[in-house]
Amino acid sequence: MDFDSRAIALGFAVVAAVLALLLWVVGIDDIARTLALLKLRTFAAVLAVGLAWLVAWALALRRVLDALDVAASAWDAFLLYAAAAFANNITPFGQAGGEPFSALLISRATESEYETGLAAIASVDTLNFVPSIVLALVGLTYYVARFAAGDSVQLVFGVVVALAVIVPIVAALAWRYRTTTKRRLVDVIHPIWSFVGRHLPRISAPGRDAIRARVDGFVTAIERVATSRRDLAIAITWSALGWLCLCLALYLSLWALTPTTDVNAAIVFIAVPVATIASVTPLPGGAGGVEAALVLLLVPTTGVAAATATSAALVFRAAVYWAPTVLGGGAAAWLELRARR
Repeated sequence: MDFDSRAIALGFAVVAAVLALLLWVVGIDDIARTLALLKLRTFAAVLAVGLAWLVAWALALRRVLDALDVAASAWDAFLLYAAAAFANNITPFGQAGGEPFSALLISRATESEYETGLAAIASVDTLNFVPSIVLALVGLTYYVARFAAGDSVQLVFGVVVALAVIVPIVAALAWRYRTTTKRRLVDVIHPIWSFVGRHLPRISAPGRDAIRARVDGFVTAIERVATSRRDLAIAITWSALGWLCLCLALYLSLWALTPTTDVNAAIVFIAVPVATIASVTPLPGGAGGVEAALVLLLVPTTGVAAATATSAALVFRAAVYWAPTVLGGGAAAWLELRARR
């Protein structure tokens, strides 16, 4: 699997610029003094919780693969999801950018069809949406019921409710009229591949019939996942556990940096799912955008200083973005080497 190293380097250069701007606006000295409060054992605990999140979502991927009759051990599932996280974290637009590479990794490692690998990782990403919205709604409802909701909180509440309504409706309509959806996908994909094939000499564009066959295979795989209720229930349970680990990681980050302030735990159930939406920005894994979103969410809802919110965001992202990226890079390299052997 090949990545465009120059595009990745440019993306991370932009990430560095965005993070530098955030640190400059908030105050580098204030952030440094806040980070000095972080104890090594607490940071180790945050890293451990971040690893637990990765394990939970890897086990969700394993259940989806089971539904597709693709055999994968728990260890292989962990390597695959870590590698998928790596692909998502170095490409723009989050999962949308990393899924094609993740699908290729899965198909090579499990000796399955590419469409099956794409259906597996797409199903996991879709299932992960359900617990995130539920947690965000629960956290927002609790916060609004207990505290006065300012304009920023009302805006977040509106965004979450809109997502909770619009996304399921779109998904249900696409599923209900999947025959039409498949035809439309072919109509969209074929001209794109034709354009790529004409302008990139090393790439041969598949014909319309080949694209139709691949789309049919992808939709068939999705249908198999959707009709396996037991596997779906177990996968959603693992997904929910993963979200709880993410929320715990952010709470521990805040707790470690605010020893004299009692931070409402409900806030993390709002901040983590909503800030994750920023990962669809055209930056590698949404880096920079997610940190900024966390700061904008935490300051008005917790009352902590901007330096504290920024420091907590940096610690949190170190555990759930930077560490998994390094770990996932090693996993991707190992899977590629094993596949070639």
